[in-house]
Amino acid sequence: MTTTRRTLLKGAGVAAALTVPVFATPAQARGFDPRPGSDGVGDPLFPTLGNGGYQVVHYDLTFDFTPVTYDFTAAVTLHARATQDLSSFNLDTDGHTIDTLTVNGRAAQFELSVGQSGQELTVTPAAPLHKGAPFTVAVTYHGNGKAPRAGLTGWRFGTDGGFASAVQSSRADTFLPCNDTPSDKATWTFHISAPDGYVATANGELTGKDRRADGSAVWHFALRERMPTELLGIAVVKGTYLYGTSHTGLPLRHIVPQGHEDTYGPIVARTPDHLAWLEAKFGRYPFSVYGVHIYDGYTDALENSTLTLMGTNWFKPNADGNPTYENTMVHELTHQWFGDSVTPNDWQQAWLNEGPAVYYAALYSEERGWSLMVDKMKATYGKLNAIRASDGPPGLPKALGGTNIYDGGALVLYALQLQAGQKKFDRIMSLWPRRFKDRTVTSEDFIGHAVEVTGDRSLDPFLRDWLFGAVNPPMPGHPDWTVTA
Repeated sequence: MTTTRRTLLKGAGVAAALTVPVFATPAQARGFDPRPGSDGVGDPLFPTLGNGGYQVVHYDLTFDFTPVTYDFTAAVTLHARATQDLSSFNLDTDGHTIDTLTVNGRAAQFELSVGQSGQELTVTPAAPLHKGAPFTVAVTYHGNGKAPRAGLTGWRFGTDGGFASAVQSSRADTFLPCNDTPSDKATWTFHISAPDGYVATANGELTGKDRRADGSAVWHFALRERMPTELLGIAVVKGTYLYGTSHTGLPLRHIVPQGHEDTYGPIVARTPDHLAWLEAKFGRYPFSVYGVHIYDGYTDALENSTLTLMGTNWFKPNADGNPTYENTMVHELTHQWFGDSVTPNDWQQAWLNEGPAVYYAALYSEERGWSLMVDKMKATYGKLNAIRASDGPPGLPKALGGTNIYDGGALVLYALQLQAGQKKFDRIMSLWPRRFKDRTVTSEDFIGHAVEVTGDRSLDPFLRDWLFGAVNPPMPGHPDWTVTA
């Protein structure tokens, strides 16, 4: 293990060698007992992600990026609250050179070491922190987007020499020191610089832009709703902003590649109809702005809060000439309710994100005559038993990103719709994002919610069998459905 250390407090080694009687100090006698916060939150799938002992309230990130060379300098201030008496605490980081670090404005001791999923930045404040006390951590750092990382990187590079962030599930630490767990949601402000010819993007609303003498600009953004680190969406690209509004007046801003406005403008112009379709099912969109960022440096689709990231490769009609890429646009937009506003408390609850996104994208496709929901669900039913055995059931996956979470999660909802009936199912799904807006949730919350909304206690064992069982239960209304080997 390679470890670097800066010590700003002297004499620690001498003190450690002393033998002292084990008596409670006056502070301990009053109930103050500072201890290190844990270096992970015990996520079932990613036990080393996140850190214990505090909750972040707000991140303020300044990011100064140079295209083509990929060098950056940055500063982040975390406003947090201690959840225990803290002698030290950790931040997740990966690939950064830490220049300065203060806690409550005072220089702090810090140690950077290699962890299991990135690097651990262990911080020892000049004075211990009391449980319940607010505190600020200010870090300045620098690095290069293409530098090696101890873990996976969240950097995605396009042909324009710029970048976009795609950090789900454990890669936000490649952009900033943070508490990288979905259970810790915070509000955010961003100050992203871009040279002349480039634009900056980030989650939330664009609140201002300051021009600099060299032609570059600093773009300021604010996300007033709470967001976990895994939905961080910043970028510096050669792009064009396209603006609009939804049918209810929600501000829309999209970013498309420069010079391709005529190609992608009509595609992102479909967003108001997508929003209207989903708002009719779940209620008002849960954030203050939305848009799609289309970038050739990315080949997947990701539901970054308020600004979905999609690769340029998505936007081709299918063999019948239908724009079935809209299914993916609806999938990612569904996540703004299921995953972004209402967030799983840990990654083993990820079906709560992906199940609804797959289900409603399939429903959208069916309503447009592009595919049949029943065909998709029957095919998933046939193969899910084998996937349960290898990858775990939808509610207890052994890893993140499998069919059990995506199509399997949608199959759970399909079974629930057949069992509860359409009206009760619609009520379950529409009230969920309203009831738990801005919160973190578990499968147990969903089961309890379904029972409470319908008054049907039989849905408790029904959902447990579908979510946690080793084999598929019978599908309501389809006794002929069987599994394949």
